Parts: sequence; C-alpha cells; structure tokens
Amino acid sequence: MRYLKLLGIFYRYSLMQELEYRVYFFANMFMSAFWMVWAVVGISILFLHRDTLGDWSYPQVLMVAALFTLFNGLMNALWRPNVGAVIGQIRDGSFDFVLTKPVNAQFISSLRNIVVWRFADVLIGMGLIVYALGLLHVTPTLPQIGAFVVMLAAGTIIIYSIWLLMVSLAFWFVKIENITEVFSAFYEAGRYPVTIYPGLIRAILTFVVPVAFVTTFPASALLGRLEPETMLLGVFLAALFFFISNRFWNFALRHYSSASS
Repeated sequence: MRYLKLLGIFYRYSLMQELEYRVYFFANMFMSAFWMVWAVVGISILFLHRDTLGDWSYPQVLMVAALFTLFNGLMNALWRPNVGAVIGQIRDGSFDFVLTKPVNAQFISSLRNIVVWRFADVLIGMGLIVYALGLLHVTPTLPQIGAFVVMLAAGTIIIYSIWLLMVSLAFWFVKIENITEVFSAFYEAGRYPVTIYPGLIRAILTFVVPVAFVTTFPASALLGRLEPETMLLGVFLAALFFFISNRFWNFALRHYSSASS
C-alpha cells in the first residue's frame, strides 16, 4: 500500500506539471490520434493490393498494430522517461539521493517519472482492438479474454525487463541512448505479425527480443488462435526476463561509484 501511495503522489505531480501547459498536453494527445490514423491508412493501402498478409486478414493486422501502439504508449509513458532520468542521475552523481531514500531503488528508478499524455496511445490502441473485433464480427469468449490478459501481462513484464537491462548498462556506459534506439528498431518490427518474417528473423523476434509476445501473440489469444504451449512459454519468458533483469540491476548497483567515488 505504501508503494501504491507513492505512485499516486508521483503521478499526480506529473499530471500537474503537464497541465501547466494545457495546449501542449492536448496537442500531443491529438498527435497520438493522428499517427494512429496514419498507421491505419498505411495498412489499408497495403490491403488494397492483397487480401491477406501471411495468414492474417486486414482486421487481424489492425489488432497487431493496435497492440504495437498500446505498448509503445506504455514505453513512452513510463520507461523511456525513467531511463533518461537514471542516466542523468548516474552521470552527475545525484543517483546517491535515490539510494538513500527509504524505498526500493529499482521501484523508484523504474516508475518515478511519467508522461501522462502518452497514455492516449494506450486508450487509442484499446479502441482500435474493439474496432477490429467489430469488423471481424467476433465476440471473444472468457477463456480468450483470459489468455489475452495473461499475454498482455507477460508482454508488459518482458518489455519492462528489457528496459531495466538497458538502464543497468548506464552504470558502466554513461551514454546508452544508442542501445535504446537499437531496441526501438527491433520493436518497430512488431508493428506487423511476426509470422510474416523469414525463419531467422522470426526466431529473433520471438526468443531474443521477444516482440512477438507483445503484439502478435496477444492478438492471437484474443482471436482464439493461440496455442496453450505458447501462452505458457510467454509466462516463462516473462518470469525469466524479470529475474535476469533484477539480478543484473542489483549487480550493476554494486558498481555505482557515486558522486564522490
């Protein structure tokens, strides 16, 4: 409960900061909607020349694009601003003050900062999923919704763990912006179903940088196309990535030299 209260304080403060410039706040929300519309237009143009993409129909590809937007919103709302903040704190030594606070350092370093308007991407993504289901005339069953929620949770943990691994590198390499850009390039491949890619690329996007568990497999779960083994694999990978990232974070903390070395 103490950590939930802290999150409430952090996020109220962030919201107050952003609402100081309300035109900027609402303009960014409008731009989020604009880019989603532009993405849908691009997919629509692609399907003017073909009926399917791999074994995915137009509404099904829209669902994958919607999940891409949803998780992109989460990353830009929560983890990207915190990565930038931690890099700056390590560089100037103010990370000392994070370690002296009576709260878990991983918690405050991961969730202290938030960009509220980026949650518009999450809402837009969910709305596009509902729209795509309407085009398919599909009403998911409770087991399908349950599998979808499990895969969403697994995808969230996997993405968070990757970001935590990247920020941990800042304790040795002060500038890691290029590493985050490499990850973003891999994540862009998740805009479309990973099953359309050749075997090696598909394997990388499934097991090395598991973008498939963020976009393709949650969509498959909602459509009733997900195998139980794949869902179990997603849960296993989420647990494994979280464990490794937590261990690596704690290892990196021991190499922090602080402002005074």
